[in-house]
Amino acid sequence: MGASPSVPEKSIHEFTVKDSRGKDVDLSTYKGKILLVVNVASKCGFTDSNYTQLTELYNRYRDKGFEILAFPCNQFLKQEPGTSQEAQEFACTRYKAEYPIFQKIRCNGPDAAPIYKFLKVSKSGFLGARIKWNFTKFLVDGEGRVIDRYGTTTSPLAIEDDIKKALGL
Repeated sequence: MGASPSVPEKSIHEFTVKDSRGKDVDLSTYKGKILLVVNVASKCGFTDSNYTQLTELYNRYRDKGFEILAFPCNQFLKQEPGTSQEAQEFACTRYKAEYPIFQKIRCNGPDAAPIYKFLKVSKSGFLGARIKWNFTKFLVDGEGRVIDRYGTTTSPLAIEDDIKKALGL
């Protein structure tokens, strides 16, 4: 287990990630927005409820300064086996997702994406810093700091009040 990895970044806005097609996305473009960062998978038992509710929340609050950043991950029982583009097509076609679906990442281990190292150090969960499963959610304020972390079994609609509070609604 050991100590948490050292992360020099103080805000999610300091990261650049890749979109589903491999192009760089500077997360500073999301300054001032409330973010929900989620590791997603298309073949998980939690897929249908999470994607359905994420789309519902996004449609309800996107015009109020809310954004969802979805990161496909194949690390948990290989439940996101396709390419990054296939993950995006799945979410957009089946669940009408209009929020960004980024390039596939790893959440845990030495090859974990830097953004996930930052998120995990910012808010530990039930298993310490490790991500336990698909659809772990991080709520991030307009300054890019993690407000809270929610496990897989916490549905997106269950955190709607926290999102509204973060948005000042």
